[in-house]
Amino acid sequence: MPDHLRISGRLARLFQSAQITPLLALVCFLLGVFAVMVTPREEEPQINVTMANVLIAFPGASVKDVEQMVSVPAEQVLSQIAGVEHVMSVSQPGMSVVTVQYKVGVPRTEALVRLYDTVNSHADWLPKGLGVLQPLIKPKGIDDVPILSLTLHGKDQDLSAFELERVAQSIEADLKRVKGTREITTLGGPSRAIQIEIDPARMQAVGITVPELRMAMQSAHLGAPVGELLVGSRAIAIESGPFLSSARDVAEVVVGVRAGNPIYVKDIAHVRDGGAQAQTAVWHGIAGTTPLERTAVTIAITKKPGENAIEVADAVLHQVSLLQRSKIPPTVSVAETRNYGATANDKAQKLIQKLLFATASVVALVFIALGRREAAIVGTAVILTLTVTLFASWAWGFTLNRVSLFALIFSIGILVDDAIVVVENIHRHQALHPGQSLTQIIPGAVDEVGAPTILATFTVIAALLPMAFVSGLMGPYMSPIPINASMGMVLSLLVAFIVTPWLARIWMKPHPANTADHAPPSAFKTKLDHFFRAVFKPFLNDRSGARNRWGLGAGILAAIAMSVALPVGGWVVLKMLPFDNKSEFQVVVDMPAGTRLEETEKVLRALGAHLATVPEVTDYQAYAGLSAPINFNGLVRQYYLRSGGAVGDIQVNLQDKHQRKAQSHAIATRVRPALQAIGKKFNANVKVIEVPPGPPVLAPIVAEVYGPDDAGRIQVAKSVRALFAQQHGVVDVDDSSISQAPRQVLLINRQKAAQMGVSQQAIVSTLHAALGGESTVYAHDQNKYAGAIVIRLPKNQQDTLDHLLNLGVRNSQREITPIRQLVTVSDTWREQPIYHKDLLPVTYVVGDMAGQVDSPLYGMFSMRDKLASITTPNGKPLDELFIHQPLDPYTQYAIKWDGEWQMTYETFRDMGAAYAVGLVLIYLLVVAQFGSYLVPLIIMAPIPLTLIGVMPGHALLGAPFTATSMIGMIALAGIIVRNSILLVDFIRLQLAQGVDFKEAVVTSAITRAQPIVLTGLAAMLGAFFILDDPIFNGLAISLIFGIFVSTVLTLLVIPLSYFMAYQHRAQALVSGEHA
Repeated sequence: MPDHLRISGRLARLFQSAQITPLLALVCFLLGVFAVMVTPREEEPQINVTMANVLIAFPGASVKDVEQMVSVPAEQVLSQIAGVEHVMSVSQPGMSVVTVQYKVGVPRTEALVRLYDTVNSHADWLPKGLGVLQPLIKPKGIDDVPILSLTLHGKDQDLSAFELERVAQSIEADLKRVKGTREITTLGGPSRAIQIEIDPARMQAVGITVPELRMAMQSAHLGAPVGELLVGSRAIAIESGPFLSSARDVAEVVVGVRAGNPIYVKDIAHVRDGGAQAQTAVWHGIAGTTPLERTAVTIAITKKPGENAIEVADAVLHQVSLLQRSKIPPTVSVAETRNYGATANDKAQKLIQKLLFATASVVALVFIALGRREAAIVGTAVILTLTVTLFASWAWGFTLNRVSLFALIFSIGILVDDAIVVVENIHRHQALHPGQSLTQIIPGAVDEVGAPTILATFTVIAALLPMAFVSGLMGPYMSPIPINASMGMVLSLLVAFIVTPWLARIWMKPHPANTADHAPPSAFKTKLDHFFRAVFKPFLNDRSGARNRWGLGAGILAAIAMSVALPVGGWVVLKMLPFDNKSEFQVVVDMPAGTRLEETEKVLRALGAHLATVPEVTDYQAYAGLSAPINFNGLVRQYYLRSGGAVGDIQVNLQDKHQRKAQSHAIATRVRPALQAIGKKFNANVKVIEVPPGPPVLAPIVAEVYGPDDAGRIQVAKSVRALFAQQHGVVDVDDSSISQAPRQVLLINRQKAAQMGVSQQAIVSTLHAALGGESTVYAHDQNKYAGAIVIRLPKNQQDTLDHLLNLGVRNSQREITPIRQLVTVSDTWREQPIYHKDLLPVTYVVGDMAGQVDSPLYGMFSMRDKLASITTPNGKPLDELFIHQPLDPYTQYAIKWDGEWQMTYETFRDMGAAYAVGLVLIYLLVVAQFGSYLVPLIIMAPIPLTLIGVMPGHALLGAPFTATSMIGMIALAGIIVRNSILLVDFIRLQLAQGVDFKEAVVTSAITRAQPIVLTGLAAMLGAFFILDDPIFNGLAISLIFGIFVSTVLTLLVIPLSYFMAYQHRAQALVSGEHA
C-alpha cells in the first residue's frame, strides 16, 4: 500500500474497514428522512419583503396641501431610516399614503422597530393645530398573503351579504384556534349598523338639527359604575345606564321637547338595524353549462412565519367541516377558492417524484456502463448525499419549495460525479492490478483521483456560490440553487471518500489474478481506443498537425460567434422568467373616477358572464369596490389599497393543470381581447393579471415620467400612454392619473354665517354626517364587531343637493337656518392624485406584453425610437433614463424605464458579476493546484464552448433565454472545468511515468472518456426531468445542450490545447508537480 497517500487516500484507507462507516451512512439517511418530515412545504420561496404603509389623514385638505404639508416632510423623515430601498407616496384629497419599502433581506422586526422609532421621534414634524391626524402604520410582508380563501354563499337560494357576513364572523374565532393561523379576515360584507335615516322636512318642522341629534345620541349612550351603597353589613354595587343596544333603544331616544311634548328619534328619522349602506359587493360565479351567480363573502386566512402551509390549510379545512355540523347553517355553502397549501403539496410531491426518477435514471446509467454492483454503490452514495443535503437545507432555513427542490434535481447529475469517478477508478485499478485485494487497491485508486476530484468539486462550488449574492428580489428567490448545490457538492465529496470505499470493499467483485493476467481488453475499450486514435491523428501529425489544429480553432471560434448572433438576431428571445402554469389569474377593472358602485357591478357581471363560458374556468369571485384577497403580486403592487366604487376585481379559478391542455398563460392571453372589448362598452379599463413566475414588479413595462410641474407630467404621460397603445403586442395600458370627473364645492359664506351666529364647523359637520354618514356612538349588543349608530340621509335622497341643503343649523336667535342660505355651489373637477418616488414627483405609465414575443424588454426597446416624437410642454427633448432617476428634473421632462427591465438588468448584472467572480475563483484554485499560470487558462478554455450548445439549444426548442438559463450557464463553467482538470491531471501523470507526449495526449482522452461521458450523461439525465417545467426549462436546456456539445469538444480541445502549449517543453513538465 502506498505510504505517500494524500487526504483522500488516507480517508478511504481509514473508513473502508471502519465499523463506524455504516453507522455514519445510517445517520445521514435518517437525518434526511427527518428533514423531509419537518421542513415546511411551500410553492415558492418565502421572500422577506418588508414594507409598510404610513397612512396620514388630513381631513378636508386639498391634494396640493397634502403633498406639500404632509407627504414631502414625511418622505424626508422616513428616507433617513437605514436599510430603506424606496420611499413612495400618493397624495389624495384629505389623505397621504407613504410607502416605505426596505431592501430585501432586512429582518422584519428590526425594520419595523426602526420605522416606529422614526415616526414617533418625529411626531413634532407638524404643528399640533394643523389638523393632521396621528399617523397609522400598517406593516406588510409575505405573511400577509392569504394561503387559504373560503367563499361563503347561499346553497339553494341567494342570501344577503349581511347574513353571510354574520355567519363568517361567527366562525372567525374558531378558525383562529387552528394552530399556525395568523390573521382571519372577512371580505365583502356591509358590516352591521343601526341606521338613523334622517328626514330633513320633518326635522325642519319640529326644529331639530343634526348637531342636536348627535348630542342627544351621545348623551343617551352613557353608563358607568357610580359606587357602592352601604346597607347594614353589605355593600351593594350601584351602576347607572344602560347603553344603547338595539334599533328600538335608538328610536326611543328623546332629542328635544316642543310645547311640552317629547320628540323622539323615530319622529324625525327612520331607524333600522342591519347592514350598513353597501360600499362593496361580492359574488361567487360558477362556470359551466348552467352558470350561476350567488352573493358571497370571502374569509381570507394567513399563516404565521415558518409554519407549514400544507398542515395549516388542511387543519383549517378540517375545522370548517366540523363547523358545518354546528355553526354554519345548512343553507350556506363554503367553497374553497384558494389553497396554496394544496398547490405547494402537489408541487413538492411532483418534484420529489422527479428527484427519485432522476436518481434512478442516473443509477441505471451507471448500471449499463459499469455493472450492477457499481450501480448499487453509486445509487447508495447519491441517496445518502441527497438525504444529508436535505437536512443541511432545512438547517440553513430553506423550505421545501419549487426552487430548493429544483436545485436538488439539477444537482443530481453533479452530485453523482464524485461517486462515479471514484468507483470507475477503483474498477480500472482492479484491471491494472489483478490479484490484489480490494482493501489494497481502494486507497491508491481513490488517492489517484482524489486531488483532481476535490479541485473539480470546488471549481463547481466556485462557479455556483457567487450567485447566492445576487441582490434585489431575485436574490433570495434563486439563492437555494447555489447554496443547496454547493452544500450538496461538499457532502457528496465526503460521501465519495468515506462511504463509497466501504461500499466498494463490501460489494465490488474481486478480480482473481489467474484470470485477470490474460484478460483481453473489452470490445468497447478497443473501439474507444481506435476511435480516439483516428480522431487525434490528423491533429498530431508532424507535418499537417499544426494547420489542422489552427483550422479546428477557427471553426470553433466561428461556431461561438454564430451562437452569440442568435440572441442578437432575435432567434433566441431574452426574458426574465417565462410564465408558470398556474390555476388562477385575476381580472382588474378600473372605471372612470366618480363611477357608482352599481355601474362597476354591471361591468363585473358582464365580464363574469363571458368567463363562465370559458371551458377551463371552474368558478370566479367578483369584488366590486374592493380588491380580491391578495397574492404576492398584489402585495408588491399594493392592490390591498384599492377601494371605492370605481374599482373591481375578478379572481378566476381554472381547472387543475392535469385536466386541461392549455397553459394558464395561453388561457389568459386568449380571454384578454374579449374581456377588454366588453370593458370598452362600459368605458372600463380591464387588465388581465397573471401570477408572475418570479418576484413581481409594479407592471412588466413601466415608464416613470418626471418633470417640473404636475400638469406637464400628466401631458407627457398621456403621450407616452398613446405610444404604448399604438405599439404592437403591448396590452393592459394604463397610467396613474384619473379621468376628469365632476366635483362640486359648497363654498360657505363666512361673513353671512358669522352675522347669523352660525359656525362653519356646524355647517361642515352637518353636511358630512348627512351625506357621508357619521358613526356617532357604537351599540353595546354583545357582538364581536360593534355596530355603529349612523346618522345619514336615506340612500334615495343622496342623488341631489336639494335634500342636503334643506338641512338646517341653529343660529344665535335659536332659529333654524337652512344651509342653502349660507352656501354657494361651485362646479369644478376632481383633483388628480400626486405620486412621489424617492422624493421626486412622478407619473406612472404601465403596460404588459402579450403575443408571439411576450418579453416586455422587446416591447420596451421597440418603443424607444418613437419617444423623440413626443412634444414636451417646454419644447425641450424628452430625456430617457434606464438605471436611475433624473439628476435635474426641474428643467426638463424625463422618462425612466422600470418594471421587468429594472429587475432583468439588476439580475443579469449581478449574475454576470457572479459569473466573473466564479471564473476568477476557478482560476485561483487551479493555479494553487497546478502551480502554473498557463495550465488554468487551458483548463478554462472550454467555458466559451458551452455557448455552442446553449444558444442553439434554446433556438431549436423555441425557448426564451431566461435567468434560469443563465444559472445553467454559470453551473456549466464549473462542470466543464471539472472535465478539463481530469484530462490535464492524467496527461501530467502519464508524462511523469515517462510516456511520450503525443501518446499521453491520446491516452488521456481514451482513459478519461468513460468517467467524463458518464458524469456528463448523469448531469444531462438530471436536467431532463426539469425540461417540462415552464420556469426552469431554461436551466435544463442550458445543461443538456451545453454539456453535450462542450463534453464532446472538451475531449478533443483540452488535450490538443495542452499539447500546443507544452509541446516544446514537455521535459519541464515531467519534473514539475503532478498533483
